[in-house]
Amino acid sequence: MQQELTELLPGLRRFAYSLTGSMPDADDLLQSTVERLLARDRPDDADLTKWAFRVCRNVWIDECRARKVRRKAAEKPELSDGQVINGEHHTTQQIEWSRVDAAMAELPQDQRQIISLVAIQGLPYKVVADILEVPKGTVMSRLARARAALSEALAPAAGMRTES
Repeated sequence: MQQELTELLPGLRRFAYSLTGSMPDADDLLQSTVERLLARDRPDDADLTKWAFRVCRNVWIDECRARKVRRKAAEKPELSDGQVINGEHHTTQQIEWSRVDAAMAELPQDQRQIISLVAIQGLPYKVVADILEVPKGTVMSRLARARAALSEALAPAAGMRTES
C-alpha cells in the first residue's frame, strides 16, 4: 500500500490545492489525509485511488467546519482581549492569484472538485462519481457548468468601450 500511496501523492496534492487554493493549506491537507490513510485499514473492497481522494475530500470538509466554529468563537468578545488578528485573512489578501486561480476560486466547491478530479487528475466520470458519492450524470452536469463558468471568466473582455 505504501508504494501505491507514494504514486498517488502528486495527484492528491493537486486535488488538495484545488480544494484549498493555497499551497501551504494544501500541504497541510495532504499530510492530514496521508496520516488518516495510514492510521486506518483500507476497506477490503475499496480501490485505493477512490478511497484516498474521498478521504482527502472528507478531511477538507472537516477542516472547513472546524474553521467555521473557530471563526464564530473568535467573534465572541468574551473570548478575546480585543486583539483578535485573523492571520489567514491577512495572508490571503497579500497573495496575488493568477487568472486561472482566481477563476477556479470563483467556482462553487462542488464544481471545483469535479474540475480537479476530471480535468487535472484525468479520472473517468465513473470514478469521480464514486469518489464524490454522486450519480455519473451529476458529475457530467457539474463539469459542464464548471467549464462554462471558467470559459466565461477567462475569456477576454469583449465589447469594452472607452468614453471620449
